[in-house]
Amino acid sequence: MALVSGSSIATLSSSSLISNKLHLQSQLPTSSSSRNLVVRASSNKSRDGGDGGISGILDDTKKEITREEVLKNQAENESEKRSVFGAVPSSGSLYPRPEVERRPETGDRSFPSLMAFDGAGPETINGRLAMIGLVWAFAVERMTGQTVAEQLYSPGSTGLFHFLAVAQLFAYASLVPMFKGESPDSRSIGPFRAMAERWNGRTAMLGFLALVITEFFTKTPVFHMM
Repeated sequence: MALVSGSSIATLSSSSLISNKLHLQSQLPTSSSSRNLVVRASSNKSRDGGDGGISGILDDTKKEITREEVLKNQAENESEKRSVFGAVPSSGSLYPRPEVERRPETGDRSFPSLMAFDGAGPETINGRLAMIGLVWAFAVERMTGQTVAEQLYSPGSTGLFHFLAVAQLFAYASLVPMFKGESPDSRSIGPFRAMAERWNGRTAMLGFLALVITEFFTKTPVFHMM
């Protein structure tokens, strides 16, 4: 009797251990899948801009420019009532156009319109290229002692190729937001505003022009002498 009861107890214990093991294994996938769901939800939230995602940061720099605001500025701002040449803007003309027609937010977003003389494209692209050009000229002149013209046109130089590649890249990157209805005025963060960029770009264009003219007459790299 003792032997029989002992074996029965051993059998019951083994059965209990197997049952508990199966019960634990059945719970593991649920726990693992729950962790996976939490991780996916967290990563999706981060991508969508919650908790400081890239989209959230970009959304914080966005400024809505409405048609009403443009019309109000057009009516009150004296610089919008006449062009730099004294002509009065008129609807449908090639130049000068009213602000509401030339802005990407409210006007025509076609390539000819954006790249017109009073469009949003030319000054933005030229200013950015001038800023890059000044930094580039300074760095290369300090390293090689070549003028800007020598960097572009000397035999064996790849400067012209690099310039054309950078110009296309910056032109494309500048025009894409405009095609979507965003001018440089629609983005700002801290001191980085459209007006600051315009003044820096204008200064850089004048500086780059002065650099090229000076080196043309002196035949000497300006930055290399500093």
